[in-house]
Amino acid sequence: MQTKRSWRETFALAAKGMLMGAADAVPGVSGGTIAFITGIYEELIFSLKQCGPEALTVLFRQGISAAWKHVNGAFLLTLLLGIMFSIFTVSRLVLYWLDAYPVMLWSFFFGLILAAIWSLVRHIEKWDIKTSAFFLFGTLAAYLITMIPPSAIEPTNLFVFLSGMLAICAMILPGISGSFILLLLGMYTPILTAIKNLEIATLALFAVGCVFGLLSFSRVLNWMFSTHRTLTLALLGGFMLGSLNKVWPWKQTLESTVNSHGKTIPLVQENILPGTFEMITNQPSYLWYAITLTFLGAGAVLLLEKVGSTPRE
Repeated sequence: MQTKRSWRETFALAAKGMLMGAADAVPGVSGGTIAFITGIYEELIFSLKQCGPEALTVLFRQGISAAWKHVNGAFLLTLLLGIMFSIFTVSRLVLYWLDAYPVMLWSFFFGLILAAIWSLVRHIEKWDIKTSAFFLFGTLAAYLITMIPPSAIEPTNLFVFLSGMLAICAMILPGISGSFILLLLGMYTPILTAIKNLEIATLALFAVGCVFGLLSFSRVLNWMFSTHRTLTLALLGGFMLGSLNKVWPWKQTLESTVNSHGKTIPLVQENILPGTFEMITNQPSYLWYAITLTFLGAGAVLLLEKVGSTPRE
């Protein structure tokens, strides 16, 4: 699945990486969803699958150039640079919006994911009982995951490694947010703090876990797409539908905690209607702003799909 890209297509690919990085910073939004919308998901999974023991064999037998081509290195490096740039820059802005304007940001992502579901399921050529069952299973699984209350576990070295492994697997699944998995594990704040303070040892251990998870899980996904494409699309579409429970804009906090910086962090929340939100919180629901941003999120999907459908050689 090697592709040649012009400099404009390379820049667009880096921008897609930035969008993936920004999305992964928000609990409930998956970078995998962005990858699918922009048309690079299957190439991403295939390229990650190539980064296994076979790549080392090619490296030693045929040299660096052949190994680079084998793993689709230009694609992975460009995407990674976009993601890393976003994590250390754009994601901070997204997190600020999440703190200052949560209803509006959730509304935008709600529309984005809703349109992404349509974008995905329209690629399913035939619906039958098995396809519908996989779609429903994915929906139920993602919904139940979003209902799990976050834990508070001491961030030991082993747990940092395991968190990286689990989070990266979630990040490449449309509809399952890697940052939300970190939140469930009680590792969201520690990892963000490590990024902010450049705690090299913690970040390196987390990165090793991510690499291990990527190299193993990408093979599973590549096999699923190669042998059961329709069922895989149905399952991923279900994941995205179930994840909408997490990104509903209006929430009531039932349980919260205070982190080491004195900031209140919600632990358990339930979705409520805009009118109920106003009565409980004495804050405006920004309903019409939310509706507008939902449509803008859906429109962004159409724009990203158009960018992602650029023909390549």
